Amino acid sequence: MSFSQELINDYEKLFEANKGHDVIIYTGKDENVKKLYAHSLILCIRSQYFHAAFSNEWAEKKDGIFILEKPNISPQIFKIILRFIYCGKIDLTKFQGSELLDLLIAVDELSIQSLISCIQEYLINNQYKFLQEDPIEILETVYHVYQCDTFAGLWDSFLEAICDKPEILFNSDKLIEVKASILELLLKRDDLLLDEIVIWNNLIKWGFAQHPSVKQDDLKWDKEEIKIIKSTLCRFIPLIRFYHISSEDFQFNVYPFRALLPKDLINDILTFYMTPNKKNDIDIQLPRNPKYDTSIIKYQHFAIFSSWIEKKNDSYYYKTNIPYHYKLIYRASRDGTTAKSFHKKCDKKGPTIVVLKIKGSSQIIGGYNPFNWDTSKSYKYTTDSFMFSFTDRRNTKTAKVSYSTGTYSIGCYPTHGPIFGGDFSCKDCATTWRFNNYFHSYPDIKIQTGSIEVDDYEVFQVIKQKQNSHDKYNPFKKKYFLKSLFKR
Repeated sequence: MSFSQELINDYEKLFEANKGHDVIIYTGKDENVKKLYAHSLILCIRSQYFHAAFSNEWAEKKDGIFILEKPNISPQIFKIILRFIYCGKIDLTKFQGSELLDLLIAVDELSIQSLISCIQEYLINNQYKFLQEDPIEILETVYHVYQCDTFAGLWDSFLEAICDKPEILFNSDKLIEVKASILELLLKRDDLLLDEIVIWNNLIKWGFAQHPSVKQDDLKWDKEEIKIIKSTLCRFIPLIRFYHISSEDFQFNVYPFRALLPKDLINDILTFYMTPNKKNDIDIQLPRNPKYDTSIIKYQHFAIFSSWIEKKNDSYYYKTNIPYHYKLIYRASRDGTTAKSFHKKCDKKGPTIVVLKIKGSSQIIGGYNPFNWDTSKSYKYTTDSFMFSFTDRRNTKTAKVSYSTGTYSIGCYPTHGPIFGGDFSCKDCATTWRFNNYFHSYPDIKIQTGSIEVDDYEVFQVIKQKQNSHDKYNPFKKKYFLKSLFKR
């Protein structure tokens, strides 16, 4: 028999009764100041901050009552925190993004560790929703607090969200309100999913917005206006990957602003376009990571897959240093749902990752095959293949991986699509899979047994990245560029 809920209710009544208290907390400031009452014993047990305040007696004490002043925390926020301290009750769904950040800053100051983790996880899992509400306020608040190590992961997550869906900010009129320090951090990212010319055009737009008095027509600039804009943008120029802008876009969108660029950079870019054989003499930045063609997963999943492939299970790659490229070679809903369709697209392509989205669920499951798929009617044996599950594909913390024991690791049969361990496979219908777990080729990661209905599944060819290769740069129409350039 458990009376835990009864105990919780009694503590909530104690909190609301305002009786027997030995702590008075003045919260808010000016006309918003409000007194809140509490019990020091409960506060000490639940918060390191209050334990230090009352144990070391740096809190003022008058007539046996501890007096605390917290003008930087609003009465509403403090009352929510006290309720959580007393009875563990809080409903984060009722908060706006900015309110949650205020709450997070307050609970961090009061050292309520369990609530810090809870709020951060909720913010990360709902980051796109909050960024849609007000990207500027959210980014600036998170940027302000991320200087503290506690929130470094939160800041990285929100930056990744903007890079993954840059239209939230870059398609918004609010871009011009972004602080230079935040814009600089975004432009440093390798995973910012925008064409380089779009980044450049937005940077010019942002620069003009900082100086409304500067004429929009660059042909009418005087020396002072050139100096103003050049000074504003100088910190960003090295972050633009000009060599991944087409010659046409360079001519029409970059070259008109050549006064803002170092002369040696202009010369190098022109050399790049006009004499391709001299490209190796130029220090060319690698392109930003291309957007993966997938309707099921995100960048962070590929980073995790890469770590699992190399068996780095204690730490994951960041999205900016993924050592593999994942090329979509098969999507059941696009390429056909039969085993024959799978083998036509996936056989003899080397290592692959298979990803399934379970129907009516946020769960994704799948596996890694380090060999070729084929129709040899045989099994392959290895301890490098693995199966995985994300209970919630939006939350990478729900990830689980299971490496093959080395028996019946990968099955290759013309009558079936992918087979992992003789246990997990689809026959001739891509929307229905089975997981039997008879052979125990992969240790259990809580995948349901029996028939599994899926919305869709994708297969990615896993390609080891080359470190420094110039053979993937955009092709340029040299003759067109030369001809058009000298028309100016």
